[in-house]
Amino acid sequence: MLLGRTRKVARQFLVLLLDLCFFTLCILLALLVLPTFVSAQPQPGSAASPLPDEFSWSLAAPVLTAADPPDDERFSVKDPTIVRFESNWHLFYTVRSKKRSHQIEYITFKQWQDANTVDRHVLNLSDGYYCAPQVFYFAPHKNWYLIYQVIDQSRKPALQPAYSRTTDITDPNSWTKPVLLFTKNPDNLKMWIDFWVICDEARGYLFFTSLNGQMWRSEAKLADFPHSWSRPTIALTGDIFEASHTYSLGGSGKYLTIIEAEGPTMAGIGRRRYYKAYTADSLAGYWQPLAAMVEGPFAGPANVQQEGQHWTDSFSHGELIRSGCDQTLEVDPARLRFLFQGVTDEDKRGKKYGEIPWRLGILKPAR
Repeated sequence: MLLGRTRKVARQFLVLLLDLCFFTLCILLALLVLPTFVSAQPQPGSAASPLPDEFSWSLAAPVLTAADPPDDERFSVKDPTIVRFESNWHLFYTVRSKKRSHQIEYITFKQWQDANTVDRHVLNLSDGYYCAPQVFYFAPHKNWYLIYQVIDQSRKPALQPAYSRTTDITDPNSWTKPVLLFTKNPDNLKMWIDFWVICDEARGYLFFTSLNGQMWRSEAKLADFPHSWSRPTIALTGDIFEASHTYSLGGSGKYLTIIEAEGPTMAGIGRRRYYKAYTADSLAGYWQPLAAMVEGPFAGPANVQQEGQHWTDSFSHGELIRSGCDQTLEVDPARLRFLFQGVTDEDKRGKKYGEIPWRLGILKPAR
């Protein structure tokens, strides 16, 4: 009888011990799995990126090539900026010429197949150097703005960010003469180039690069735009060169910056150009690399399949096609299109930079 009681107690103890072991095992598994589960969920204020980790593009024939006016010889069309407004495309770009080195030209058209056939208009902004435009509609002022760069020999550096504005984007003669964005030069810069403005609900942000691996940011209250810019600060450091362009990613609360970079040096050709990409949660925030390697770029020889005739080996100064036209510069992350300047290595070989025959093309996501 005593032996039976002992066996019964032993069985109860064994069952209790097994339950305790199972409970402990469940706790250990939960501790191991829970952090992974939590980290995989979108965190408050940090939504999952709407962009892919890798990009792949297809490229058709060029959409715009240089056309000589009666009194000059055009080398290239480059530095495009574009908006869609009232069922028409409005395209501004730099022209490099034999007589005039840098000017901004404008065309408007309904369909891309018409771009090379419509009338071209050089904006009469200056008798000197002006180029690298950006166009947008600034809703608070009900004005179109053109941001670009000019030369002012009284300043150091002489290259300066400027703006013009109009109420009628369709009239190339309506743009005001250039006004400098800064009343005096920032004291912490020796070089700046390729100026780009984007706004959120409270502030305007001016981005630019300095040709030494740095992208800079200056800010102004929306009520003060286009003046009262802050002392620039470094926003990003990396193997980057010029033409940084920043956009809001529609519906995500995130931002995308694409920046031109230089590939390895090639004998007689120089360095091919390609584009990197970075994302951030705010315009004043930290820029995290998204596609920032020559082997895995945003856009470059490594990830572009050209249809038909091969016409470019470089993917240089370009503009994402926006879903709107206002100062927020919104793009649809599900329908990215990239308008850029390109040239083959052979067409570039042995030429001075200003005589390189850049043409414009559009990258579309590969199917």
